[in-house]
Amino acid sequence: MPYRSVFRPGLFDGQVAIVTGGGSGIGRCTAHELIALGAKVALVGRRIERLEQVAAEIAEVKGEAGCFACDIRDEERVKATVSEVLARFGRIDGLVNNAGGQFAAPVAAITQKGWETVVRNNLTGGFLMARECFVQWMSGHGGSIVNIVADMWMGMPGMAHSGAARAGMVNFTETAAFEWAAANVRVNAVAPGWIMSSGMDHYPPEMAEHIRGLKNIAPLGRMGTESEVSAAIVFLLSEAAGFISGSTLRVDGAVPNARPSFPIKAPTARQGAPAYNGFHLAVTPKVLQDS
Repeated sequence: MPYRSVFRPGLFDGQVAIVTGGGSGIGRCTAHELIALGAKVALVGRRIERLEQVAAEIAEVKGEAGCFACDIRDEERVKATVSEVLARFGRIDGLVNNAGGQFAAPVAAITQKGWETVVRNNLTGGFLMARECFVQWMSGHGGSIVNIVADMWMGMPGMAHSGAARAGMVNFTETAAFEWAAANVRVNAVAPGWIMSSGMDHYPPEMAEHIRGLKNIAPLGRMGTESEVSAAIVFLLSEAAGFISGSTLRVDGAVPNARPSFPIKAPTARQGAPAYNGFHLAVTPKVLQDS
């Protein structure tokens, strides 16, 4: 069964996109959708075995993906990786800045090392990838960059390091959109909320009950799917978003708009909003399989 994208076939024929963090979760899903729409994809990540597994999945549907091992926090490795992508594919039309990561901890318990590691993952690495794609190719040919951030509006309790980094990436997105517009490079961001991806299984066991209850405090009564995030990314990469730059598209089910003074309708009295799931290889995270 192929990827069931809502976008027209051949939308990205002849184009090449880099997807960082392409070995799992949203990155893996996005890579599959781009392939389904005709693109060639460069999968970038630290664990080459994960990238090779996704490349093998893509080969089964007759797509072409290259694997590039890279720690996006390493400036010289990022420079070399972008050069390697150009040597392999000859162009870079889109960048999906998806790689990142964080751990749960209250502010008082975050060490300087922990803070700096998360900021380098979620802000510095994205900056380096965007800069090198611009300098090495897009400055002379145009292109589109989509930075993946997070639902950090009104603060991000329990993950202050990630919230600060994601807010910084939103500001970077707005600045780069202005500075690079003359080169016909669009820069936008997508902010996923609570998404049913494999990343949910990486949190400690004591968070499982909290994760399973998130749908009950979401105005739409459910969590999002990887496909819903991928669709937003694909739209912003596409020609239909040709006059959109410097924007952040939230994919969060209106969670940041909830107010304690106005209770959400009890989830037991309604069904969650219909979900879109076009990813043929999607798997429900283990932490949610019994909820």
